[in-house]
Amino acid sequence: MNTNHNNRTLIIAEAGVNHNGDLKLAHQLIDVAFEAGVDIVKFQTFQAEALVTESAKKAEYQAASTDPEESQYSMLKKLEISPAAHIELIEHCHDRNIEFLSTAFDLKSLDFLATLDLKRFKIPSGEITNLPYLESIGKLGKPVILSTGMANLGEIEEAILVLERSGLSREQLTVLHCTTEYPTPFSDVNLCAMQSIKNAFGVSVGYSDHTQGIEISLAAVALGATIIEKHFTLDKNLPGPDHKASLDPKELKELVTGIRNIEIALGDGIKRPTPSEFKNIPIARKSIIATRFIEKGEVFSKDNLTTKRPGSGISPMRLNELIGKKANRDFQKDELIEL
Repeated sequence: MNTNHNNRTLIIAEAGVNHNGDLKLAHQLIDVAFEAGVDIVKFQTFQAEALVTESAKKAEYQAASTDPEESQYSMLKKLEISPAAHIELIEHCHDRNIEFLSTAFDLKSLDFLATLDLKRFKIPSGEITNLPYLESIGKLGKPVILSTGMANLGEIEEAILVLERSGLSREQLTVLHCTTEYPTPFSDVNLCAMQSIKNAFGVSVGYSDHTQGIEISLAAVALGATIIEKHFTLDKNLPGPDHKASLDPKELKELVTGIRNIEIALGDGIKRPTPSEFKNIPIARKSIIATRFIEKGEVFSKDNLTTKRPGSGISPMRLNELIGKKANRDFQKDELIEL
């Protein structure tokens, strides 16, 4: 059950590194996110030197979509966004009235992002066990989104406690269920774990979706996600580690439309006839009618009464109330009974 139906789902379009180190592509990604109607477009901020060793290997999905002989360091070095480019992208987002967000992957990058007056901060799954990173982000006094790929409940609890000890209130935190595999097999989604996180820690929850397609994100909204994060790209065939597991511009629009429709459809939870249904009540429901000619004074019985459409007469729920009473006038066959 979605207990978030009075609020709007925050939709984060994850540009990530799908700009391929090209600032022009980064601007185009912002335009696509704006046109799709998302709330936030998110990039990734890192310095390769501070993030990985030069000998660190790529993940399998990265090696499959990039030069397998290239190191993770070399790949990431080409995907860095300069400080000046951040300012330029923030200005573009401001012009488009869309929120800019970026995930820091090292402490220097986090310190830099802290100078940019961002509205919130995002902790990627890989940093959930990084004590100094968690302490630094908890001290910033801004809302925090915590991704939990690869984590168990104990690790999530430890991260939350570090953030709280550093000054973050639990009300400022949203925890995203996530599976760190690109693309995520449906069998590994375990979407109900999102509700387990909410129940265990009393936090707002959301879903960072690495599956192909949009249906799991839509299901997450129906289950109570307050934030949806999804990778997107200009073209899935572009070179780079994340393009193939991302949505194209058309799919991103479909995701936003689907989420907004689900928000409307969830309603307020009160079961009652809707405005569009009222006109169909007399059409679809039944009334008590005469099975044959009934003479005035004749006793109503199961032999001379039945139920048929339309539903504009006496409800069949009152049938037992009529049986044994006398007809107050003549009734023709198929005529609605009146008292």
